Amino acid sequence: MIVARTREGQLHVLDRLREPVRLAAGLTPDGRLEPVARARALDCLARFGERVRDLPQGAVRAVGTNTLRLAGRDAGFLDEARKALGHPIEVISGYEEARLIYQGVARSLAAGADGARRLVLDIGGGSTELILGEGDHPRLLESLYMGCVSMSERFFPDGRIDKAAMQAAMLDAARALEEVEWRYRRLGWDEAIGASGTVKAARAIIEAEGWDEGLTAKGLKKLRKALISAGRVDRLRLAGLSEDRRPVIAGGVAILSAVFKGLGLERMRVSSGALREGLLYDLLGRIRHQDAREASVRAMAERYGVDLAHAGRVETVAQVLFDQVREDWALPAARWWPWLHRAALLHEVGLVVAHSQYHKHGAYLIQHSDLAGFSITDQLLLATLVRGHRKRFKPAVFEPLPAELRLPARRLCILLRLAVLLQRGRAEEEPPLIHAAAGEERLRLSFAAGYLDDRPLTRADLAAERALLAETGFILDFE
Repeated sequence: MIVARTREGQLHVLDRLREPVRLAAGLTPDGRLEPVARARALDCLARFGERVRDLPQGAVRAVGTNTLRLAGRDAGFLDEARKALGHPIEVISGYEEARLIYQGVARSLAAGADGARRLVLDIGGGSTELILGEGDHPRLLESLYMGCVSMSERFFPDGRIDKAAMQAAMLDAARALEEVEWRYRRLGWDEAIGASGTVKAARAIIEAEGWDEGLTAKGLKKLRKALISAGRVDRLRLAGLSEDRRPVIAGGVAILSAVFKGLGLERMRVSSGALREGLLYDLLGRIRHQDAREASVRAMAERYGVDLAHAGRVETVAQVLFDQVREDWALPAARWWPWLHRAALLHEVGLVVAHSQYHKHGAYLIQHSDLAGFSITDQLLLATLVRGHRKRFKPAVFEPLPAELRLPARRLCILLRLAVLLQRGRAEEEPPLIHAAAGEERLRLSFAAGYLDDRPLTRADLAAERALLAETGFILDFE
């Protein structure tokens, strides 16, 4: 955990806390967390929670990575974790993890030559991220399902290390890397940079033992030999090796060695920044209204040929409705308006596939695309709004969302449905004058005198929508 404050536009670190929990070691094959690992993580979060308890919600970002992505059958853990920390915890995709790592690395290093390409490696407990970028901008991002904890448990059980196990682990890592390495080789890079625990530990050992200066292929080879010679992790007597890194050093070194060999590396620079620093800079961007999610939504709309003029008109009507009901429906604008705005912009994105069922196509594209800045739940929320914006209003659509998001999402979806309906003619004209009044399960729309009389099709559409919403117990009135 890192605590920082901003001063003159720069982040200044106030405190750093680190506890090795190794959640990946407690993940069962069926996607559950063992009780010991679960308790260890919750205790750690409770301690961290003491440090950030008094900070406002928007000033704290906490994310879960590979292990929580895999722990799909232990949804209750995430609820307990949020309570222990006292702040929301987002589970992010491998793509988003890689993007944030690159941001942390790029901001932590001195500026390189203009146009210099950086290859960034981060070996975590259950996944390894590989990113190629220029300056602050990542160009190629991959997250591979191998990490120092999972690799150590699989190939070095009970801490035993021998030559055959090391070769098998390196081969397994090489096979995972083989599927993506050609993309990186094709683009090329000017310098290789490593981040996080395994890379830092390997460099520390190599330098402390006097094998080389920095992290090099030569020093890495000597480190592998030393691990094999020791035979067991508890027999390792290596300068620079910390006790918390000891149980997973063999798996981490196997992955690092495979990367060096597969990509033809001779030397790797080590960065002080990684995921945590990337999160801080991303949070700072949101505070300054430079939210990466907005750029992602806009890019997706343009990529799939969304009619931006029409989407803008839908958004205008949605905002007219939202501004009138947000207090009665407990939808604080800073928290919820951005989601209605994004859904309005992307509600027709599925037309790139087909007109029939385009709301379903759009939801699929949103949920399964790599969208910078979005957590997995973020993408699910946006996909749900797009999925529910037309046809029958099915409560089941909202069930996959966390419980605390279902009611707000349902209400936002109703507003989006009405905005789309009222712009169905796609006419380039001023939005209608509407007065909206909301109750718990009711919404009343009042139009200017004669408006609906002049638009019988709109009246018919509203009547049909009233019937669809009534199926779920929601009452829509209009006049």
